[in-house]
Amino acid sequence: MEERTLLALMVFSSLVVLAETIAQKHAIEIYSLHVDCKVTSRFAHTVITSKIVNRANASREATFEVELPKTAFITNFSMSIDGKVYPGIIKEKASAQKEYDTAVSRGQSAGLIKITGRKLEQFHVSVSIAAASKVTFELTYEELLKRQLGKFELLIKVRPKQLVKHFQIDVHIFEPQGIHFLETDSTFMTNELTEALTKVQNETKAHILFKPTVDQQKINPELDETLLNGDFVVRYDVKRGATAGDIQIVNGYFVHYFAPREMPVFPKNVIFVIDRSGSMAGRKIEQTRDALLKILQDLRPEDHFSFITFNSKVVEWKSSLLQATAENVASAAGFVQALSASGGTDINRALLTAVNVLDTAERLPERSVSMIILLTDGQPTSGESNVEVIQENIQKAVNGKYALFCLGFGFDVSYKFLEKMALSNGGIARRIYENADAALQLQGFYQEVATPILMKIEMQYPENAVEGLTKNNFKLFFEGSEIIVSGKISNELDLLPVEIKAQSHASDLTLKEEANVKEKEQVFQNQSYIFGNFIERLWAYLTIQQLLEKSISAQEEDQKTLEAQALELSLRYSFVTPLTSMVVTKPAAQQQTELANKPTEADNEKRSSFPVGDAYRLRSGSPPGRRRSEPQSGSNKKLLSVVARLRDKMRAQPLADEYPQLLLQLPKQNEIICLNTDGKVQPSVHLLSDPEQGLTVTGKLGDRINHFVQFEITYVNPPARIHVSTDEIVLSHNNGSTRLPWTESATSTVQGLKVSVEKERSVTASLSDTVTVKISFVKFPDYFLGLYFLNTDRFSDKVSGVLGQFYSKAQFENNSNINQRADERLLSVSGAEHKVTRQYKKDYRLESSNDPVSCWSIDVTP
Repeated sequence: MEERTLLALMVFSSLVVLAETIAQKHAIEIYSLHVDCKVTSRFAHTVITSKIVNRANASREATFEVELPKTAFITNFSMSIDGKVYPGIIKEKASAQKEYDTAVSRGQSAGLIKITGRKLEQFHVSVSIAAASKVTFELTYEELLKRQLGKFELLIKVRPKQLVKHFQIDVHIFEPQGIHFLETDSTFMTNELTEALTKVQNETKAHILFKPTVDQQKINPELDETLLNGDFVVRYDVKRGATAGDIQIVNGYFVHYFAPREMPVFPKNVIFVIDRSGSMAGRKIEQTRDALLKILQDLRPEDHFSFITFNSKVVEWKSSLLQATAENVASAAGFVQALSASGGTDINRALLTAVNVLDTAERLPERSVSMIILLTDGQPTSGESNVEVIQENIQKAVNGKYALFCLGFGFDVSYKFLEKMALSNGGIARRIYENADAALQLQGFYQEVATPILMKIEMQYPENAVEGLTKNNFKLFFEGSEIIVSGKISNELDLLPVEIKAQSHASDLTLKEEANVKEKEQVFQNQSYIFGNFIERLWAYLTIQQLLEKSISAQEEDQKTLEAQALELSLRYSFVTPLTSMVVTKPAAQQQTELANKPTEADNEKRSSFPVGDAYRLRSGSPPGRRRSEPQSGSNKKLLSVVARLRDKMRAQPLADEYPQLLLQLPKQNEIICLNTDGKVQPSVHLLSDPEQGLTVTGKLGDRINHFVQFEITYVNPPARIHVSTDEIVLSHNNGSTRLPWTESATSTVQGLKVSVEKERSVTASLSDTVTVKISFVKFPDYFLGLYFLNTDRFSDKVSGVLGQFYSKAQFENNSNINQRADERLLSVSGAEHKVTRQYKKDYRLESSNDPVSCWSIDVTP
């Protein structure tokens, strides 16, 4: 039977087009939305076009938001308003900043790109359009798709928020190696929508078209609400033949894909170095335990392993590595289950201990792969706390012998510190997001590195005939991944020879391949929907990524040279990278300019006073949150250096006020409100009443903390009351009561009212055709409760209360003629205007995938 290799190409493209409406529903109408994605031999080129008309009798603001993969580079953006085009111009970052600062001095405001999750970032732009006017937004981005865990997966997240007359998704795939398997999936697909999906496929090409009519988009015929809210997924794999991989050539540029199969797996010698400091207490340490217990089950019998845990002290599970026998794995599981968290963070000594264990290990397999996997959620506070000294110590100790992988749990960790340390020692860094699936994220990372099948891989090409060669030496190759090398070949070359040398578990390998240049170029001739210079752009993309990665661990002078090379390529090929910015000018009457800076994961740190990445509005002068992407004066550099050193010595412990008292999403608006009340004025707060729902909610703030510690939920039908505190949950009905402790999961139902407790996490109250009430139990840094609602479209217009009024009587003002900061807006609530400010808070909602959450903060008096 022919073997099938399932490639895993992860393009996460998420589309969200939002329109603010004020006087009437869908005054801003999206009448056309087209997603056109061309995947040509791993390189994805996506164009998103949204056409909008203002059907109101006055000017309205239209907002265009697209979530795209963090690894993608935006290459073009334009707005066309009544036939006039306003293009985005890509410039060197300092030049763009200077142009923007000039615009700011005239009172204009800025746009942004911000990180929105573990794989996505959001491009956002809005513009005011006159009555009956039209605007067309068009965004283009490109990405070299990465193979992970053996799967290619193209995901487009669709959420237009309204019915769209002309809605269409086109996915074109061209894989010269041959398409062996292709399928589509969707989280919102119905029988009616399935009829709008067509798939055409031959040996090397596929075209997937999803084009639902307005009627097919409707939730039901009576409601003008859309079904299109979720994921549209394409999965496929390619055929593989030659053992030395596949070479493709277009217009003098080549790309070489190498992903061997059916190779024996190297035994691993792995040490897990686990942070158990105080900030890991609660959910983090629980999720870490869960993940490690599952990882233990995935160890192969020939693997050797050990654990080192650390806070202010470093503890070794065993003094040496043990083979992964059933008995040793069971013993390790007992050790993992007993993990608890307290104390400081001595990263330096923990890692040096791990290196020493590997250095002194005996009776390890002769051909094996040694690695250290570090998991920490903070910065060093015990022992050596200078991050530069730690990085130097670890690099000197490792000395190229082992691979170091660094996992940063949450946003209090210095990702830049971990990233440099990992890249300097043959590994990678990864952020683990503090969501419900954190344990799965940890397991997923381990699975990526669990099966090394080659080491010391050298991809050799003729030196006199190839220039601009990307990275061609690799320390390790893991099953399910793919090596990609690209370069430019000389005009006179007829045959391109390649030789691959590597070590496998069984022996040393030498693989040879020879590509006929003219024959290879013929493959891509007359491919009408393939952009002809894609391999050259692929080469530029890959080169920029590798230059930026290399600069992270380089010395200062080398870093400047690498960044200069990456900048030159970014400008030549029009890529928005961390070194460039896109400037978008709006119509003159609006006096606005958008500045889009690409954030990096290292920017994505939690701050108490400013938000994630570039998700903040830059202003003239030097605000505290400005990143080091712009040139600084000598004195500023010294000051920043001192501040950075001081910050490295301080542990950014999470504070209770990083959580808001209350979180809610405004109905029919993609805006989140962070609400705070003054507990000194009235500790017990009437939060919400809805007579038509028969629901009332009150809350009580803590004596010593400015958060809610009790909630009272009262229902009219059935007549019931739910008392929720940090101690227990009590359900009262007909003079009887049921006590539900937080220490176990349980459900109690009375006359259709269902109260469900998830052990030490949440309580949910649900009733048919009624808003669902949910309360999260937050334990760190203090015990408190977080209230939120699901199915909020069920609230009536009569809902009231400190919180309830936001569900019926809240509307952002249209302030296009008011010169105000972009991180401030006016919110009208129950007829009164409130100034709200953009802030970033921790999100206590269990369903949320974004933490921290961007919200508009408002203080109210009960």
